[in-house]
Amino acid sequence: MIPYTLRDNGCALLQQHFSQQEKHRNSTVAHTFLMESGQWTLEGSWIERNGVPITVKGKTLVSWNRTDWFSMVTKLVFPGGDREELILQYRGHLNSDERQYTFVLQHSELGRVEGEGWIAPQSIVQRYWVLGDERQRRTGFDTLHRVDSNRYYHSSGIMSGHYLTSTMEATLERQSE
Repeated sequence: MIPYTLRDNGCALLQQHFSQQEKHRNSTVAHTFLMESGQWTLEGSWIERNGVPITVKGKTLVSWNRTDWFSMVTKLVFPGGDREELILQYRGHLNSDERQYTFVLQHSELGRVEGEGWIAPQSIVQRYWVLGDERQRRTGFDTLHRVDSNRYYHSSGIMSGHYLTSTMEATLERQSE
């Protein structure tokens, strides 16, 4: 920990500390999604219980405003379908071991959500639960498998109690700046 009593070179030491943390995060994890700020597009299929697959497209923006806090916003649209768009707004904290994180999410359909994620060598896996939802007990999961530094394969599902209510499979592709 850096003491707050530093005067003359305190800013330089803080900058060096944060630079070392960024290098450590980038060198220990090969992931570019979530672990780096950036813009991603999504394209795939959405399936609801007793429904047929429908096309889903979207965009995700990831930003890091400090070394261990991230924000992510995802907008999903369903071209040609009757389903309304979904907006997901995340705020998360990467733990000091840099392999696990927690997040809160405002989901346009589910409401307030909390969750956790694990960063594995080839995938990012997260699960979440809807707050104040004792009657339906809705939960969900996402798995993002790294294909390469610019592409991930996304598979997810939402459950109500013990029953799967919807799934999504899609490809995420990083957009150049």
